[in-house]
Amino acid sequence: MHNRMKLSVLIPTYNYDCSELVKAMQEQGRLWNEAFEIIVADDASTDASVVAALDNLGPKEEVKVLHAAQNMGRARIRNFLAEQAQGEWLLFMDADGKVIRKDFLRKYMDAAQEHEVVCGGVVHPDEWHDPERMLRWKYEKAYERKYGNISEQFRSFSFLIHHSVVQKVRFDERYRGYGYEDVQFGKDLKAAGFTIHGIDNPLLNNDIEDNATFLRKTEEALRAAHHFREDIGDLVKMNRLSTKYRVFSPLIRILYRLSAPLLRRNLLGHHPSLKLFAFYKLGYYLSLK
Repeated sequence: MHNRMKLSVLIPTYNYDCSELVKAMQEQGRLWNEAFEIIVADDASTDASVVAALDNLGPKEEVKVLHAAQNMGRARIRNFLAEQAQGEWLLFMDADGKVIRKDFLRKYMDAAQEHEVVCGGVVHPDEWHDPERMLRWKYEKAYERKYGNISEQFRSFSFLIHHSVVQKVRFDERYRGYGYEDVQFGKDLKAAGFTIHGIDNPLLNNDIEDNATFLRKTEEALRAAHHFREDIGDLVKMNRLSTKYRVFSPLIRILYRLSAPLLRRNLLGHHPSLKLFAFYKLGYYLSLK
């Protein structure tokens, strides 16, 4: 690799039109006045309108769009982006992020003068009125109140990393589905001796899923946490809870099986309860084989 550029902005996407994010980063890059590139990796999207929108991104000397022939998964697509990048620094951004600070890029690059791995965090709208998408919003806002915009664990929604670091530590490609590939990456970074530095420079999550989609993705993430529990262990809250309540596991499983239909009705409704959501997740996790 020849580092001809200072920065590569890397955006993996799947069935999501990230045109707004690309445009915002083009504006940020021009104000920054250093050599940069933007690479969008479409992970075999099935939505033809999204593919067409991505192909219209430009100008081509600034934006490169790469289409995967087959779906790679959340870990492999990020490794692929790193392999394609020409920059000294790599700024990974989820496709559904929205830039909300005029100095977003400048703040990241200022932090890069002292740190090799920098996380800016993620925030969510302060107000929300769509009852069909209330579960994700309530869950994320509760998380923000507890931890701020910087996650308890490494989160890949938005982070800056020196290219030499990802040549030593890659995303673990065993993680193909939704959930915890970023936690594993954060663990591997720390094991390799790299410090993750958090700063107040969040992206806004611009895509709050409907309740049914978020519940399905939560279940998928719980299956990943269970499958990789020997690898990420106590880094995942659900693994810690399963250990804490081990003696009550049989009772929790029975209560979960009996109440699951009622719990789902609440969680898929217009007034989902986070307490019921917490019990649903624990019961679902403890019921996994």
